[in-house]
Amino acid sequence: MAAAAELKLLEKSLGLSRGNKYSAQGERQIPVLQTNNGPSLTGLTTIATHLVKEANKEYLLGSTAEEKATVQQWLEYRVTRVDRQSSKEDIHTLLKDLNLYLEDKVYLTGYNFTLADILLYYGLHRFIILEKFIQGFWITDQLFKVKLVIL
Repeated sequence: MAAAAELKLLEKSLGLSRGNKYSAQGERQIPVLQTNNGPSLTGLTTIATHLVKEANKEYLLGSTAEEKATVQQWLEYRVTRVDRQSSKEDIHTLLKDLNLYLEDKVYLTGYNFTLADILLYYGLHRFIILEKFIQGFWITDQLFKVKLVIL
């Protein structure tokens, strides 16, 4: 799913009614948001965090210092690990690692639903569509539940 589409879905799930205008920059198509009141914002996680704050739903960024750091960790993971997967072997390893991590958790940060869960779901969506790669992984079922929660 292209970053602009993800950000539009995030806007909708956050209850933001006005549609922002997004563009993409560079070879990797990094999303850019031109704000009305300041400089443009660049990067998926930067823009997503801005949208969460704009919607006054900062609880999605974590409630404690540790949870906020964990959310940031998973947002970085999304951009540095998930978005760069291309081979079947890499995808399989990524999903296996996530499956192990989530074994004793409800959400990525433990028991609270956060922006990290939303963006990781969006990032994994392309792999979920290619179900033959991930059949049998617990994470598939868990992330489908996340989709129901945010839509």
